[in-house]
Amino acid sequence: MSTNTELMKNGLWYNNPTVVQLLGLCPLLAVSATVTNALGLGLATTMVLVGSNLIVSLIRNVVPSEIRIPVFVMIIAALVTCVQLLMNAYTYGLYKSLGIFIALIVTNCIIIGRAESFASKNKPLPAVLDGLWMGLGMTSALVILGAMRELLSKGTLFDGADRLLGSWASSLRIEVFHYDNGFLLAMLPPGAFFGVGLMIALKNVIDKKQQDKKNAVEQQAKAVSTPE
Repeated sequence: MSTNTELMKNGLWYNNPTVVQLLGLCPLLAVSATVTNALGLGLATTMVLVGSNLIVSLIRNVVPSEIRIPVFVMIIAALVTCVQLLMNAYTYGLYKSLGIFIALIVTNCIIIGRAESFASKNKPLPAVLDGLWMGLGMTSALVILGAMRELLSKGTLFDGADRLLGSWASSLRIEVFHYDNGFLLAMLPPGAFFGVGLMIALKNVIDKKQQDKKNAVEQQAKAVSTPE
């Protein structure tokens, strides 16, 4: 449980692949115009991360170190192909919307990075948990950025959710406020850059406040324990 908690905190906050490591920025900037697109790509990437970490961990003692990177890339490519075919079959609207960025999951630095730095050095269960929390960390960043951009550009949330979850999900669409003309900057990649910058700044502020609070508690405890 302690290992899972540590991996969860690491993936979702302290070592978030998007906000801290700044990996996978290409899909982050390209497909995060709406919550639906962001959530769809995030979940697809998480599936590939979990599967690749599991397989890499299982074969870590079999694959020679000289060819491990090509083998890892082949595993990731095979899993991405499976996810792409599944999305084509069951979420065709989202598949068309995301386009080539589904296939480009193969080149996502988060996946190959976790396979090399963690999965190839750990047992299957921790590797799977690492892939899960790193994937959810990226997904959460994508969804938050997608919500910011969709609100500013359209005034809605979960627009087009039926492309991901089926026709019933069209009722999930929320119109927060009405726009006669959308905010163009939020729709474009530069708007995503601004959004990522705000997310990084907010995280740094929260981390600094937590560290200052921790330092104050430690100083108070030290003052109490020190004899006069």
